[in-house]
Amino acid sequence: MADKPQRRIADILINLMELLIVEDDPEIGQLLQDTLTREGFSCRLATDGLQALEDFRLYQPDLIILDLMLPQLDGLEVCTRIRQTTHLKDPYILMLTAKGEEIDRVIGLSTGADDYLVKPFSPRELVARVRALLRRSLRQAPSRTYQTAHFRIDLEQRVATRSLSEEAEILDLTPLEFNLLATFLSYPGRVWSRSQLIEKLWGDDFFGDERVVDTHIGRLRKKIEPDSSQPTFLKTVVGVGYKFEDVG
Repeated sequence: MADKPQRRIADILINLMELLIVEDDPEIGQLLQDTLTREGFSCRLATDGLQALEDFRLYQPDLIILDLMLPQLDGLEVCTRIRQTTHLKDPYILMLTAKGEEIDRVIGLSTGADDYLVKPFSPRELVARVRALLRRSLRQAPSRTYQTAHFRIDLEQRVATRSLSEEAEILDLTPLEFNLLATFLSYPGRVWSRSQLIEKLWGDDFFGDERVVDTHIGRLRKKIEPDSSQPTFLKTVVGVGYKFEDVG
């Protein structure tokens, strides 16, 4: 009962966030927009890949609902280009696919999608997925500072730094990447399974495939490792999960 006011506040904050729907089918696009608008969301609608990129640059939405099959540029290419744009807001991406084949889901996650939804789907499920993704950005870590030989992370100020030389470098991390690094730094040397990381970072708000963790690990490695293809700090434990080591 005690958390109901906080939940209501979270829902209010979520409804202040901006959504971009990218769908070339007019009926489906209108259905998505009407459904989410009724739930209180502010939504824009793009009908092809090029328009999606332009709207992303202009409006910097908090979440993008992205169809896989699009004219001009397909959803995978749009997703890839958005993730490569480091100076703009890094939105959550919910990818829509009509195929439902595993390879499409894996490719979508590998290009940076946070979740996927297979057509046909119910409006209730769509709204649940959208709210679950947006709640992730509202999760706050405890006020503490963690430090290892080369890294320091201030959870109160939300600042992470890396010191590979004499000067410290501020890391440009997304909220999820920040929380992921904080989790590893809070328990150096501990091995985390995918399910444990999901529980730690997303809790009951998670929907989808556990392999989305691999995508975020890969993106974090590119920002903290000298060579992401040969990780020094964030290591894979085959058959188990991941661990962070920084022994100096």
